[in-house]
Amino acid sequence: MQMVDLFAVQTIDRLSFPTPARAGLFEHELAQNNIAHYQVLGLGEDGRSPQIIGFSGFWLIADEVHISTIATHPQWRGHGLGELLLLYLLFQAYDHPANMATLEVRQSNRVAQALYRKYQFEEVGTRPRYYRDTGEDALLMTMASLNARYHQFLKEQQATLYQRLQSEA
Repeated sequence: MQMVDLFAVQTIDRLSFPTPARAGLFEHELAQNNIAHYQVLGLGEDGRSPQIIGFSGFWLIADEVHISTIATHPQWRGHGLGELLLLYLLFQAYDHPANMATLEVRQSNRVAQALYRKYQFEEVGTRPRYYRDTGEDALLMTMASLNARYHQFLKEQQATLYQRLQSEA
């Protein structure tokens, strides 16, 4: 993610979350937070700048990747792109290297929870009233073994996902 991407990112953020990120958050993350890592997913169009259709981010805290956000534009949901963003984040964890990954997810967000469980995240706790907009609890989920076996699992998931995305193209 770069500063030039922020208008598209903020648009997707507003369309994706009941309470979007506060003004200036992404600028701060990109310019001043050295533990923050963000990426965008773009749809290329004949040599023109890609249309941003998703984004994700994590913080690297010691040996932990804390996934802070994953979002795709509503028009592109249901096509495996959120999974692609998650997969990319998990592969990045090996570049740092990290030993575990954590995240919070709304208790009502069953679709996201199913994706995280598919990638072997387990519910390890609850953060009461975590979301200020509704007072909803967050589930704390962790993938505690970013080891060689899990890396192989990610490669297998990647092959399956790429095959699915190509068949839908």
